[in-house]
Amino acid sequence: MKNLWGIALSVAIGLSGNLAHAEDWQLAKDEQGVKVYLSSVPGSKYKAYRGVVEIKADVQTINALQEDVSGSCAWIHACAEMKLLKREGDQAWTYSRIDMPWPVNGRDLVLHVSTERATDGSVVRRLEATPDYVPEVKGLVRIPRLLGEWRMTPKGQGVTEVVYQVQTEPGGSIPSWLANSFVVDAPFNTLSSLRDQAERRR
Repeated sequence: MKNLWGIALSVAIGLSGNLAHAEDWQLAKDEQGVKVYLSSVPGSKYKAYRGVVEIKADVQTINALQEDVSGSCAWIHACAEMKLLKREGDQAWTYSRIDMPWPVNGRDLVLHVSTERATDGSVVRRLEATPDYVPEVKGLVRIPRLLGEWRMTPKGQGVTEVVYQVQTEPGGSIPSWLANSFVVDAPFNTLSSLRDQAERRR
C-alpha cells in the first residue's frame, strides 16, 4: 500500500512550527529493534511520529543512501517516485509522488532539504514542504505542509542511532483508518528497510 507519510521520506525537517509542540511522545510499536512513538499536535488532527533504530553501519553509509534521491524509493515506505529538482551545497529540493489506496487521491510532495554536519560525526537532515516550488500536477493533491527530521548519531563500534521524525498535513481527505495505520507503518517500515540496505553495504 502506497502511503503518504512514508514519503515524508526521506528526510525531514527540524523542530519548528507545530512539530516543536509534539513532545508528549507515546510508544506505539516496539518490534525488531525499531521503536515508533506518536504525539498529538495542537491544531492538527494528524499525529506526529518518531521512529528510532540502531543500525550496524557508519553515518557515511546511511547518509549516502539518503543522498541517492532516485534510489531512495527502494527503502522509503510507499515511495512511488522521487527525483532531485535542485541542489546547492547542503540545500536540496526534491519531488516525490505517492500512490494512495483507492478511493483516496494520489499525493505529491516538494521538499526543501537542508543538511547539517557536527564535529562528532553526526548528521541532521531537515526538511520542509515547499508546495509552491513547482506547479501542481493534474490529478494529484499537493501536500501543503510537512516538517520533519532525520538525525544520525554515531554510537561507536560502527553503530549509528537513527531518529526519523515527521508531522504532516496531507491535504484533501484521508480516512481515519488510513491515517492511524500510516503514522505507525511509515516510520517502522522505512527504518527497517533503511537498516537492511545500510547493513548490506557495510
